[in-house]
Amino acid sequence: MIIRKGTPGDLAEMRTLFTDTVTTVCQNDYSSDQINVWKSGAENDERWLGVIDSQLVIVAKINGQMAGFCTLDQGNYIDLLFVHKDFQNQGIARKMYIFIEQEATVRKEKTLAADVSKTAKPFFEKMGFKVIKEQTVNVKGIDLTNYKMEKELN
Repeated sequence: MIIRKGTPGDLAEMRTLFTDTVTTVCQNDYSSDQINVWKSGAENDERWLGVIDSQLVIVAKINGQMAGFCTLDQGNYIDLLFVHKDFQNQGIARKMYIFIEQEATVRKEKTLAADVSKTAKPFFEKMGFKVIKEQTVNVKGIDLTNYKMEKELN
C-alpha cells in the first residue's frame, strides 16, 4: 500500500469511492433515504474542489487502485475518511489515520476533531476519540445522526 498526498487528478476517484462506500458500508446504520441524501454530496463540485484546494488530502493506493482517502481541514479537523467497500477491515483507515495524526502533531495541534457517522464511530473510538455529543444533521429535509468526537493529542 502506498499513502501519498492527494491531487486534483484524484477527485473523480475519491467521489466514486465516497458514493460506493456510503451506499454499501453504511447501509446497516442508515435508511435508504438517508444514504441517498448523504451520497448526493458527491455531486457538489464546489465542495470537493474546496477539499482538494484547502485541505491536506491523502490517498491510499493498492496496486494502483484507490483503497481509501482522508482529509485534514484547518490542521485539526478530520473532514473525510473513507475506505473502499472492497478494502474494509484491512487496516487502511488506521494507517491513514496515523498519518493524519502525525501531521497534526507536527503542526503542534492539541486536539483532533471529527463529525463521525454511526458506521465510523467504533473505529474512531478505537483510535482514542471520545464522543462530545450526538448530533442530528438535516440534509435536504432528511435527518442524519452523527457524533461530534475529539481526541487530545500528546
